[in-house]
Amino acid sequence: MGLEKLHPFDSGKWGKVINFLKEANLVTDDSIVRAQEAREDDLLVVHTRQYLNRLKKHILESFEEWSFVVATITEIPPVLFLPNFLVQRKVLRPLRIQTGGTIMAGKLAIERGWAINIGGGFHHCSGDRGGGFCAYADITLTIKFLFERMEGVSRATIIDLDAHQGNGHERDFMDDKRVYIMDVYNRYIYPGDGFAKRAISRKVELEWGTEDAEYLQKVKAHVEAALDEVKSDIIIYNAGTDILYGDPLGGLAISPQGIIERDEIVFRAAWKHQIPILMVTSGGYMKRTARIIADSILNLYHVGLIDTDLAIEEAGST
Repeated sequence: MGLEKLHPFDSGKWGKVINFLKEANLVTDDSIVRAQEAREDDLLVVHTRQYLNRLKKHILESFEEWSFVVATITEIPPVLFLPNFLVQRKVLRPLRIQTGGTIMAGKLAIERGWAINIGGGFHHCSGDRGGGFCAYADITLTIKFLFERMEGVSRATIIDLDAHQGNGHERDFMDDKRVYIMDVYNRYIYPGDGFAKRAISRKVELEWGTEDAEYLQKVKAHVEAALDEVKSDIIIYNAGTDILYGDPLGGLAISPQGIIERDEIVFRAAWKHQIPILMVTSGGYMKRTARIIADSILNLYHVGLIDTDLAIEEAGST
C-alpha cells in the first residue's frame, strides 16, 4: 500500500531472492517448500498472551494500544492510523508466515542437514516484546519446537552475524544452558541491550566501518572456536546482509563478495562438525541485498555445501 516507501526495509526482498534463484535454475516451484503461517497456539510456545493481544484489536477501546505497538515495532508511524484488519493482513500475517517458515525449516534442517528460510531472523523480538522490525521471535520458537518435538535435539548454537545485536533470542535464552549464542555486531548501533549481552556465550563487538579482511578473519576464528567449544544438535545461522558497505543501518563496510565468503565459512564449519544448519536472512536495508543473498546461495550450491535436494523455504514473498 505504499507503506514500504516510509521504511528502509525492502519489503520485496524475499520474492526477489526466489526469482533470482529461479532464473539461475536452482529452484522451481516444485522444489520450494512453502511456509505455513504460524498459528496463535504456535506463537504461545514462546510469546505471552498479553504480548500477542497487544498486536491485535479485541475491542474498540484498545485501538490506540494495538496500533501504537505495531507502529513502534515496524517503525512506520502511519500504521498507527490503519484499521486492524489491514495491519493484520499487510503487516503481521506476512511476518507470521515467515515465522512459520523458520519453524518448518528447523525440522527440515534436522532431517536433511541444511535448510534456508528466505526470510525470518527476527532477532530483536523476545517472548514479551517486539522491536527493530521484529514482531515474532522465530529463532526462539524454532529452537523450542525442536527441543520439544524432535528426538535427539537437546542443544542449539545460534550464530548471529547480522550487524545488530540479537537481543531478542538472548533475552529468551538468558538462563538456558542448552543454547550457545555467538553474536558478531556493530557495538555502536541499535539495540545496545546491555542486559541481553549477559546471555552471549561468544561476543564479538565490531567498530564502525569494519572491512572484509578483519571481519572474515574474526568470523572464521570465532565460528570454529564456538563449534569446538560446544557440540550442538542444530545451528541457527542469522545471516543478515546489513553488514554491506553503504547499508543505512548497519554501519559496517563488507563487500558483496565478503558476504558470500562469510556464508561459505559458516556452512563449511557446520559440515566439518557435522551439525545440521538452518539459515535465515534477517536484516539488510539496500535494494541490492536480494541479489547478494541469491548469489550467496548459488555459491553454496556450486561449492557443494548444499545440494539439489532443496530445503529452501519461500516465506514473505508477497
